[in-house]
Amino acid sequence: MKKNPEQQKLSGTIHKLVGKLLPSGIGKGPGLAWAGAFLLCLAVILLSQDSSRAIGGTINEFEVGRVAERDVIAEHTIIYVDETATNLRIYAQERLVSAVFHYSHRVTEDVRSRWNTFFALVMSLSYEELSRESFTLSIQSEFPGYFPDDVLHILYQNQEQQSILADCTVVLDAVLERGIFSVPHTGLERLNPDVLELIRHLPGRIEQERLPLRGVVTRATAAEAVAAHIVSGNHSYLFVWLAPRLLEPFLRENVFYSPETTEQRVAEVRAATEPVMRTIEQGQRIITRGFIITAEQMTELQVLRMTMQQDNDLRSIFADVLFLLLLFGLVYYFCGSRIIGRSLRDSEAYLVCGLSALYIAGSVLLRNVPIESFPVSVVVPTALVMMLPSILIHPRLALVLAMTLPLGAFLTGSFDTGAYIFALVSGVVAAYSLQGAEKRMDLVKAGLIIAAANILAMVAVLLWQRVSVTVYPQALFWAAFNGIASGMLVLGVLPLLENALNSSTSFRLIELSDLNAPILRRLFTAAPGTYSHSIVVANLAETACLDINANPLLARVGAYYHDLGKIENPDYFVENQTDYNRHDDIAPRLSATVIRSHVKLGVEKARQLKLPREVIDIIDEHHGNSVITWFYDKALKLEGKNPRNAPVNTEDFCYPGIPPRSRESAVVMLADVTEAAVRTLEKPTAVKIEKFIQELIAKKVEHGQLSQSELTFRDLEVIKNAFVRVLVAYYHSRIEYPKADDEAAKQ
Repeated sequence: MKKNPEQQKLSGTIHKLVGKLLPSGIGKGPGLAWAGAFLLCLAVILLSQDSSRAIGGTINEFEVGRVAERDVIAEHTIIYVDETATNLRIYAQERLVSAVFHYSHRVTEDVRSRWNTFFALVMSLSYEELSRESFTLSIQSEFPGYFPDDVLHILYQNQEQQSILADCTVVLDAVLERGIFSVPHTGLERLNPDVLELIRHLPGRIEQERLPLRGVVTRATAAEAVAAHIVSGNHSYLFVWLAPRLLEPFLRENVFYSPETTEQRVAEVRAATEPVMRTIEQGQRIITRGFIITAEQMTELQVLRMTMQQDNDLRSIFADVLFLLLLFGLVYYFCGSRIIGRSLRDSEAYLVCGLSALYIAGSVLLRNVPIESFPVSVVVPTALVMMLPSILIHPRLALVLAMTLPLGAFLTGSFDTGAYIFALVSGVVAAYSLQGAEKRMDLVKAGLIIAAANILAMVAVLLWQRVSVTVYPQALFWAAFNGIASGMLVLGVLPLLENALNSSTSFRLIELSDLNAPILRRLFTAAPGTYSHSIVVANLAETACLDINANPLLARVGAYYHDLGKIENPDYFVENQTDYNRHDDIAPRLSATVIRSHVKLGVEKARQLKLPREVIDIIDEHHGNSVITWFYDKALKLEGKNPRNAPVNTEDFCYPGIPPRSRESAVVMLADVTEAAVRTLEKPTAVKIEKFIQELIAKKVEHGQLSQSELTFRDLEVIKNAFVRVLVAYYHSRIEYPKADDEAAKQ
């Protein structure tokens, strides 16, 4: 999908900005990778910000009941809300809220209506002068089960029925007016235990009344309320006995609990409650060294921690940014030619960025792992992170990472001192534990070496921290496991990274140095002279690199493959010719074109085989941009005699490569030209060979072919001596045995 002009303009602006911000010499891809790693680490740190740094240490070192090991003093006055006291105040205020009950006039009127019906029925039956049995049956018919027969019998016999029922009406009205409360069994525990509030909705007004909870009438105590009201009046004994029994069936609850109104009152009280404020004065000693920490001091310490965290948020963020800039600045500054003698390739820069980001971000995320007695870095695979660049790039780069990455974790608060020491030791040992490793089993041995170093570092840290002896077995186990697991993980991850980075590790170079490789077998079949030449060049280059402390394995593999392009036209190269020379039949320019094409063809085949970049560079650089002098001189002789011909252009007879940029590539160039030239000597002796090699090297220096290889004059002298030593042994004179005559032979 095509971008619109605004998107293109914005994209161009971003790329220009990135280009300006990036240091010179670093590509946009790696530059964005460095920026992405930085932003990832910063985001992880900010999202899991540990405010314990606000009080100059971790709050875990303070605990109620422990003796404080240092003082904590407030730097400025802090006014804060005492949450415990405020919660207690809110709880008390809520407990003072009274349960709210509503008086039901509807229920009251229903009760009165029912009682009036009973009153009217009794009076109507008394006027009819019925028998006692008919009276009782009539009442039971209308109010079945309300009254025992003996109560109705007494009511029937009494001549003052109307007076008794009228007095009962007064008592009933009094009890209903007072209210019979429906008190729930649960829900009032967190409210006022002594007082409730009664609300009556009257025409035109609302009455609110506070009543003692213990004095309210409930359905269970309604009969007692009736009896108490009767006793307070001047009534006969018969009325005192009869009235409660007549009223009891009509007593119903008419006051009900309102949870909604009550909860509203509780919410209003909670919202209106003022928080309890406390003050910590500037200079006040929160924690005193040597004294036992109290709960109150611990609360003040928490407040100080939270307050200082809020005050220092911007400063903490700025500090984290500076720490990360320092970290990535150190890594970037030392991860190039200053340490390994060359700039990192893009893929290598991506690897370093990824490992750095994963290490810092991972250590930040792992710092909350519940490990109290030994360093948290024991669960961080520091050795693994250092072993990968050590193998894939250079041990010195791994050493830089081993010193900077744990330092970054320490500065960002992920590691304490003990964890930093453990990680530093583990990383440094891992960076150099694989020196000279040539077999993948050496990775396991390196893991054991790292495990031993981890154990020693762990013992030192535990002794320094004075932890309990019971912690040692578990801590030492995890320290050893960290090293062994790192070695095993490298063993599994390394082949994937070797292919992804196309790196020339010693393990991969050893695999490529196998002479039974299909491409080398094809070279042996198609161009046996070139194959033999490559073997001798490999011996020369490997010996010289050993003497000058270069990479002998890389030089050997580069020499094996340096003439790979000659497979296509082997007969045009002198080492593969017998009696017939194909160049006798073609022009010098065409001959030069065929000869120099083997460099380009070799590079193309090497890329198809996915050989490491360093090996491809040796193939591309082993002739540099030197002149093919044989055919150049031949062209001068043939074309220079005819004035009609155009002048001979030197560029038509130059190899298309560039001068060697590494010591190994330069050594292969010198070994290649030396082996080919010395082969032309008649009866080579040590003196002849040495003088001849000296002239060859001098010509390469004179033509500027070694100016970018960083070889010193001392290195050149050492290389010359190494070549002489190998070639003298190769061309040594055999002892001539005297020929015996036929008779002697027969004897």
